[in-house]
Amino acid sequence: MGKHRRASKAVRIATVAGVAGAAVAAPILSATSASAASVAVWDRVAQCESSGNWSNHDTGGNGHYGGLQFSQSSWAAAGGLKYASRADYATKDQQIAVAEVLLKMQGPGAWQCAYAGPLTSGGPAPEINTSGSDHAASTQTVKETPAQAPAPKKARKHARPAAPVEQGTGSYTVKSGDTLSDIAADLGVTGGWQKLFQLNEDIVKDANLIFPGQHLKLG
Repeated sequence: MGKHRRASKAVRIATVAGVAGAAVAAPILSATSASAASVAVWDRVAQCESSGNWSNHDTGGNGHYGGLQFSQSSWAAAGGLKYASRADYATKDQQIAVAEVLLKMQGPGAWQCAYAGPLTSGGPAPEINTSGSDHAASTQTVKETPAQAPAPKKARKHARPAAPVEQGTGSYTVKSGDTLSDIAADLGVTGGWQKLFQLNEDIVKDANLIFPGQHLKLG
């Protein structure tokens, strides 16, 4: 796993359950377990994870799909295959239903953006309708991951840490809207964003997520 990928998304499933089958129509669901979160909470987490794009097709090339950025192994292990072959092919409510299962399995720590909800294990159950079909799985081909690691996506202006971030001691101060790739290109950093990320690993934990006010080393 490249260092620019998130380490704490919904990807930490050790074994993959063999779940398969066609989509099953279901009535409005209301989870009864203590491990639950409302639709509003999941919306806020998705806004942070994927800018609220529930059909996110791994445009960043990091192997994560849908509004809540499932890896394929997590999607399968949490029962997602009964709805769609991949998270981005499922409806929003189906993705939330699978996220509820993953929340019970791993807790809020499965999502880096849990703080945006805030996502906890004891929230109110969501009211969701999982009826629907795998509308694209039978016709779309999964794109191969590029051999070269992709450049980081735009820094999320709305994402804010639950606690103050480390500011660093470098000479460049991050501004709103900056990305590591833009900074490296504008300032001619040899080695590009990858080198910039390596130089600042002490304060930048995710190459896709930097914060205004951080001071980055350029060499």
